[in-house]
Amino acid sequence: MSCYFRHMPDILKEAGVEVTPSNKKEVDRLIHSIVGVDYKNCSGAWKAVKGQRVEESLRAELIEKLRRGF
Repeated sequence: MSCYFRHMPDILKEAGVEVTPSNKKEVDRLIHSIVGVDYKNCSGAWKAVKGQRVEESLRAELIEKLRRGF
């Protein structure tokens, strides 16, 4: 679970999301939902997030959805 969080601190920070032990699972579920990957498919979620980190419009969309989720 959430093995990809360490690769996206910039996105989480920009979205205003602080990952804590108490909300880690909720953040993980939200990210899976945003990128359209079944929950607990860590590698699939990271692959989708990694692609969105590069494309600026997709990155902005990911950040906005994270903001709305929290």
